[in-house]
Amino acid sequence: MSSSLRIRILVSGLVGAVVAALAMTVLPAGPASAHGNVTGPASRNYGCYERWGSKFQDPTMATADPMCWQAWQADPNAMWNWNGLFREGVAGNHQAAIPDGQLCSAGRTQSGRYNAMDTVGDWKATSVGNTFNVRLFDGALHGADYIRVYVTRPGFNPVTTALKWSDLELVSQIGNTPASRWTTVSGGVQIDLPVALSGRTGRAMVYTIWQASHLDQSYYFCSDVNFSGGGSTPPTTPPTTPPTTPPTTPPTTPPTTAPTTTPPAAGACSATYTVASTWQGGFQGDVAVRAGSAAIKGWTVRLTYPGSQSVQQGWNATVTAAGNTVTAANASYNGALAAGATTNFGFIGSGASTTPTVTCTATV
Repeated sequence: MSSSLRIRILVSGLVGAVVAALAMTVLPAGPASAHGNVTGPASRNYGCYERWGSKFQDPTMATADPMCWQAWQADPNAMWNWNGLFREGVAGNHQAAIPDGQLCSAGRTQSGRYNAMDTVGDWKATSVGNTFNVRLFDGALHGADYIRVYVTRPGFNPVTTALKWSDLELVSQIGNTPASRWTTVSGGVQIDLPVALSGRTGRAMVYTIWQASHLDQSYYFCSDVNFSGGGSTPPTTPPTTPPTTPPTTPPTTPPTTAPTTTPPAAGACSATYTVASTWQGGFQGDVAVRAGSAAIKGWTVRLTYPGSQSVQQGWNATVTAAGNTVTAANASYNGALAAGATTNFGFIGSGASTTPTVTCTATV
């Protein structure tokens, strides 16, 4: 056999091997349509999927986005399966299940598929103001027993430091929220948790724990942010969930008292009050407002409690308290309702959760 023939056979074999290797790494056209992830500020693996999913073999990623590059090289399925970052059977004891330094991989879950998420370095960061929303997408309509949002304390630098539980400060939280109360979007539902801070600048991390409702399944997401300082304008789509001041203990199962409802009427409105969650010294109240048989231009709901009541904060309405009465007037974006249409608002109250008398007055 001539040397030139040997070379051609060798080259042919190498090309065949390369083609076979590439065939092994060709991934699906899109991620699995189940579970979910934090899409804004994008989590580490969702951000890598979003930026490079259609060009994951592009060598420019190595210099343009080196942290994503190392993650794709370590396990490309960590990005294509961006919604699998969860653990089962944690029973709420997150710190015991996930060691320091492994928070972004959920304690090296899924046989280490997401280990690269823990790698310390200059991950692409989303610029945010001191007021921003954390958006969670749920493709399987699991809903949530609770969602908790943490931000690293001032001085923490994710570019040089591995994330520990002691680095985190709880900044937003909601209790039991079924998928039917999330916003419907293509492929599933999503929910926004507003975060309000002050005086923050520079790099930080946002850490989100989503306790899904269908099983004891806990999801964990690391998002890199860069605080530009000052406030920011909230999204034009109003938040669907409260900027909750976290209680010192986790929410408990809501009381089983039946919702308080006022009867609807033509050109009027009705209101249904439920307790979303309770904890020692406080509770979260949710109210569904429904127009009667004719459209309305605005609404005011009054909740009269047996004793005096105070409100820490509200959302999707202007909520005030005086004595034993809590009054909520519609926001600019949810006052006009078509006949039979509904909207929701909520608030955080202090003290014991008791059942109020509810009335709704409409502007026609």
